[in-house]
Order: sequence, then structure tokens, then C-alpha cells
Amino acid sequence: MRSSRTATFLAASAIATLVPVLAPTTASAAGNPLSQYLQQKPAWHRCDKAEPATFQCATIKVPLDYSRPGGKKLDLAISRMRTSTEKERRGVLLLNPGGPGGPGLGMPQRQASELPKSVTRKYDLIGFDPRGMGQSSTVDCGLTQEEQDSERAYRPETFAKDVRWARTFAEKCDAKLRHITTRNTARDMDVIRAVLGEKKISYLGYSYGTYLGAVYMQMFPRRSDRFVLDSAVDPARIWRGMNRLSAEAGEHAFTRWTEWTAKRNSTYKLGKTPQAVRKTFYDLVARADHKPIDLGAPMTGDDIRANGRGLFFTVRDAADWVVMVKEAATDGSPSAGQESKAPTPPPPSYSTAMPSDNGEAGYWAIFCGDTRTWPRDPERYRRDAIRDKARYPLYGDFASNITPCAFWKKGGEQATRINNKVGALILQNEWDSQTPLAGGQGLRRALKGAKMVTVLGGEGHGVYGSKSCADRTATAYLTTGKLPAKDFTCQAAPATRA
Repeated sequence: MRSSRTATFLAASAIATLVPVLAPTTASAAGNPLSQYLQQKPAWHRCDKAEPATFQCATIKVPLDYSRPGGKKLDLAISRMRTSTEKERRGVLLLNPGGPGGPGLGMPQRQASELPKSVTRKYDLIGFDPRGMGQSSTVDCGLTQEEQDSERAYRPETFAKDVRWARTFAEKCDAKLRHITTRNTARDMDVIRAVLGEKKISYLGYSYGTYLGAVYMQMFPRRSDRFVLDSAVDPARIWRGMNRLSAEAGEHAFTRWTEWTAKRNSTYKLGKTPQAVRKTFYDLVARADHKPIDLGAPMTGDDIRANGRGLFFTVRDAADWVVMVKEAATDGSPSAGQESKAPTPPPPSYSTAMPSDNGEAGYWAIFCGDTRTWPRDPERYRRDAIRDKARYPLYGDFASNITPCAFWKKGGEQATRINNKVGALILQNEWDSQTPLAGGQGLRRALKGAKMVTVLGGEGHGVYGSKSCADRTATAYLTTGKLPAKDFTCQAAPATRA
């Protein structure tokens, strides 16, 4: 899921069988309509002169529409770091940073230095920009800068404008983005597997990447090897449900923060009780609604609520930030040396310059195209936003307000139902700002063969590689294939605890 928010289908049984179980060298050209894609030989080359020679890129082709493999083709940008040793090599580890739609071409270079050597000796690291994103047949809708702003609080006086925005966004993007869905990206992953000559792939996916990995496991269970799903999405709640879950979890995090901060009033001076801390915060929101507070850029009360939702999961950062807002409201500028904090973005990726709306377009293409369950009546969004703002005043109206999905044309495939026994390891922080703990628990219920490690007191979005108590378990699974005997919890290090 994206940091500031909670980021057309075909018959699954018919299309999932189009990619053969066998390696591409044994695929029958006469009997398989996808053979032209499976038998490609990537032309690997140095990604960029400024990058190491060992970081290689290539472009392969995938069908725009898997039900018509002879039709229009898309470019798919892939990358690799050949880190495995001949003696220990198991295969490839496919990487995804989340998003939805986050470019991942640069991930192998980053992960090569961050993953344990015991893991990189086992796998070559593979990255890719998902279809339509980054260097993979980049899409754009021609959205203006204002139209790209989808962080919209509910207000009665602006709701009609929000409806017009959502309709315009859908009209500009829907037809162009119809084939950008999670299921199609999973199919692209299986083409990557085939052209690399692998019978199976292993996988490390973060955030939205956990859902993408789960969909691949559902569609291609026999080609799924060792899957680590880090900071998870509940497949039963895609996608409006995940937005609303984010609002609910944000409220719990805010309450925890008020309690933590009240105990440290001598340091932060935001209030001696949780109620006083809450009042301090909402007084700042009201003040900013009356007159925006200058934090390098003017921030309204809605801006403060939206930025705060993710920050409150990390209590120290949130306390520092609210102090800064308070000081800026008092004297007109933040404290010297302090900057406005925002939730940590997904890992950076190697990609050429993209159209300014590429990320926003891809995000909503997946949100709207993955499921048919989005309400169509604008009044339903109005009612839900009013109700959820009362329930979850920090972010409820943002999560339930109208989106382009209200006007996205229905059609294509149904959402993927995740329900399998394929082995996987789910990692989850208790206080994850973007994919709340309940999301990980939902994915665990759907993946009957998985095991889950919960980091109690763990803050932040992303577990593996953060020197977490879960790291050893993930490394053992990737190197030996052994999952824990049962789900378990471990305690975050004292430095990260509230």
C-alpha cells in the first residue's frame, strides 16, 4: 500500500492454464498459445553506465490481453543481479516493492547489499517494473496536477467537486488501463519465470506485493517455491475494505500515541493526560482549518490529519512532528533543523523519468480493476464518509470518500479468491502504518499453508531486513525451506518499543 493512504478480468480457470508447468524449452509451440512469450531469450545489458556492470536489465514481451495472446504486446522491463553461487544456487528470488504498481527494477541492486549473504548465495535476484509502470510500456492518462490529488477529505461543500473529479479521472483512465490488474501482473510474473528457465520461483514482496504474491500462489501453486510476504494485505478486503481498515487502525495508533505522549509531558509539553494530548492535536487541526499553518508549505487541518495518520504508528516521530506543528502555529515557522515528517515511501527503484501521473494512474487502475465490489452510487460514499468520520475522526472520511472506482466500467474477471495450502511466510509488525496487523491476520487465514511471525511492539512498514526479531526466521525459510511449526510472536527490540 502507498504511504499516504491506506494504493478487467478473464476466467481464471481458463487463463491460468495457458502457461505450461514445464520449462520453456519443453513447451510445445503448436499446443500453447503463449509459447512465443515463454521461449524469449532476454538480451541482458548493463542497466546504466552509472550502475555496476553486474546489475543487468532486459526487456521482454507479454500480451496486453492474455485471452488474446496474438494481439497487442507490451514491453516488460526486468532486471537481475546474479548473486547465487554455483554450489549453493536454488533458483531466482523475484522482488516486488508494493504500491500498488510500484516500479521494482532497481530492487535487485538494493537487496543484494541488504539481504544476508546466506540468502543471496542461494538466489539470483530479479526485479521488474509491473505492466504500465516505469519502463514497462509506461501508461499515463493526461491527468492535471490537481486531478492527481486523490487524498480528499469529505466536506459537504466540496463533495460535488469530488464527484466530478472521480468521474473525470475514470473517463480519462479507464479505457487506457483496463488490462493493468493484479491477476495480469501475476501472469507476467509467470512469463518471467519461464523466460528465465525456472520451473519455480521464490518471492519476496512487501505491502501490496503480499497480495500480488498471494494471487500468484493461487493461480500458479505448482510454480510457487519459497514466498515471503512482508507487511500484508487482507485479500478479503481489497480494496475499499483495506482503506477503511487503515482508518480504523490509525485511530487505535492515535489513541496509543496520546497515552505514550502524556506520560512524557515533561519532554513534549503536549498535555498531561491522553485527553489533553488529543485536545492539543485537534485544536491545531481546527486552527489550521481557519488559517493554514506554514510547514514549508501551507497545511490545512485536513492536511494535518492526512499526514498524521501514518505517523502516529511511530510514537516518537509523531510526537516530534506535532511539537513542530504546534511551534509553527505559534511563531509561524517550524523549529530550526526540524522538517515535516511523512511516512516512509516504498524502496526506491531504478527507472527512467515517467509521466507525472504514471504512479497515480497505475495505483487506481489496480484498485478499480481488481474487484467489482466498489459502490456505484455517489450518495453511498457520502453516507459512508459521514459515518466513518464520526467513528474514526483522524482519517475515516478520507478512506470512505468517493474514488474513481465509482465510475470505472465493470467487466472482465472477478477478484481472486485466495484459499490455498501453498507454503509461505508472513511477517507483520504490530504497529504497521500502511498495512495494519489485521491485514496480515486476514492473509494468514486465507493461506492455509502459511505461517506468520508477528513482531509485538514493532513499528514501521516493512519487517525483513530491519534488524527485526523476525529476520532469522525469514532467512532460515529462504535458505532451508523450513517454516516454523506454528505461528508465533516475538518482541521488538527495546529501542523500537513505545
